[in-house]
Amino acid sequence: MNSNIENYILRSQQQDWSPLQEEGINTQGIFVKALRFDEQTQRPPSILLKFEPGAQYPYHNHPAGEELFVLEGEAIIEGAKLTGGDYLYTPPQFKHSVATEKGCVLLLIVPEEVEILEK
Repeated sequence: MNSNIENYILRSQQQDWSPLQEEGINTQGIFVKALRFDEQTQRPPSILLKFEPGAQYPYHNHPAGEELFVLEGEAIIEGAKLTGGDYLYTPPQFKHSVATEKGCVLLLIVPEEVEILEK
């Protein structure tokens, strides 16, 4: 087994932000960087999301829960304002939306794909 740590490092500052694209919903003003791709599930469970001021992600369910860490800015989730350094764990089947007035960058660990509940 190769134990070279460099094989496991992703230098996110060298990665470009890509527009978040999800079929059937408005993700305007939201950008993504995938940190890790899971070959088994064929999706990235660890991502960075950047929200421009005024951007929002619709009401959705997390079948397997979620971990969210605010790196910068502020996000509003179910009426609670989270700012840089705040951490949120949402248990399985937790439903919420995400909005921001001023913009934010979030680190997300999402073990399973979310289910959009409103379009």
